[in-house]
Amino acid sequence: MEINTARFLVSNQEVTKCPAPQKPEYAFIGRSNVGKSSLINMLCRSKYLAKTSSTPGKTQLINHFVINEKWYLVDLPGYGYVRSSKAKRDEFSVMITDYVCKRENLMCLFVLIDSRHEPQKIDLEFMEMLANNEVPFAIVFTKADKLGKEKIKTQVENYKTRLLEDWEELPSIFITSAEKREGRDEILQFIDEVGNEWKVEN
Repeated sequence: MEINTARFLVSNQEVTKCPAPQKPEYAFIGRSNVGKSSLINMLCRSKYLAKTSSTPGKTQLINHFVINEKWYLVDLPGYGYVRSSKAKRDEFSVMITDYVCKRENLMCLFVLIDSRHEPQKIDLEFMEMLANNEVPFAIVFTKADKLGKEKIKTQVENYKTRLLEDWEELPSIFITSAEKREGRDEILQFIDEVGNEWKVEN
């Protein structure tokens, strides 16, 4: 698959106000400052589609983009931003949980993990919530360019080992670098393959 057109559609705070679920949808989420906006821009070959910032917590709404006029790409607020007030964190938590558990056309949620860090409790708990609610998701390791090939391989294997302590099987896993455009083809191919399921069902 190649992305030929990508345009912003709408932002909102409630899943009930999201666009009609008439197209397959793929969402991206992760802890604040994980490189989510940079990854989205890399996938779409755009510098400005998703707003990037050196300040964590920039994304605070559910942002819908239309890709190739055929499917939705969704940029979700990051979770775990410690400088947010408790009220704001709770608000984000409700917004995110409602979206991932109730959005009927969500084909896959891409959970972004900073490859430089060891497994974080907040990420593990979030993925456990997804699994318990049968939300389809994949793991995307970001910022691979910050590590050598052997180090990134070790980090990913450590993460797999940790996950298999609680799970019988692993979700799809991607290794990416927005800086070097690594992982782009693999993610888009995955989206294309998952999208075929939508075509069959609809």
